[in-house]
Amino acid sequence: MTKPQSSEQDSARERVRRDERALRRGLSLGDAFREFVRHPSPWLIGTTLLAAIIGRILVGDWQWTDALVPAVMLAFFPAFEWIVHVTVLHWRPRKIGPIPIDSELARKHREHHVDPRNIPLIFIPTKTLAVLVIVLIALAALAFPRLGLGLTCLLMITVLGLGYEWTHYLIHTDYKPKGSLYRAVWRNHRHHHYKNEHYWFTVTTSGTADRLFGTHPDPAAVTASPTARHLHST
Repeated sequence: MTKPQSSEQDSARERVRRDERALRRGLSLGDAFREFVRHPSPWLIGTTLLAAIIGRILVGDWQWTDALVPAVMLAFFPAFEWIVHVTVLHWRPRKIGPIPIDSELARKHREHHVDPRNIPLIFIPTKTLAVLVIVLIALAALAFPRLGLGLTCLLMITVLGLGYEWTHYLIHTDYKPKGSLYRAVWRNHRHHHYKNEHYWFTVTTSGTADRLFGTHPDPAAVTASPTARHLHST
């Protein structure tokens, strides 16, 4: 192994140890939640979820597809999460002629990799999220054969979105993982930030879509990346 690679390995290990020392100071789940609800994203998604629930109850017209579609969405979500992380969040800035092509999501995600403990950068950017909510509401109202099914999909998307925001936020706090399932998810995402940004793209699950797409190697066999904090810097 070359000297620079050894230095990156040592740096990655030190960042993990530093975070683990912070975990030992202790943070309750309640404290973490109180911080979580201080940010716009949970409120925007939560309000949309509440409106979808109320709308779905008022519309009625329950059919068997109202159970099938959420089940399919839940099963596909790890793959969707992986695809968005790879193609949107890790987008390499480029130009078409003089026009720069670089979304707010990609820019904020690069900032998030520079400082993973900066809490506001953990959340979906508010401007982007507001546009997404409007688009999803329009799709729910117009893109389905019946309004009830559209509202069911909107309800499920907001549940998944809120779950994503909470899980991603919690991973980057000083809350110490307790259950084995969450511990695996926590470790998976920490490897992505501190070991190598080219692997471990899922956030709410561990070893699901990453295994499917070949990005779930043995961490011990992976060299620490010099660009894990500064994406696309080489």
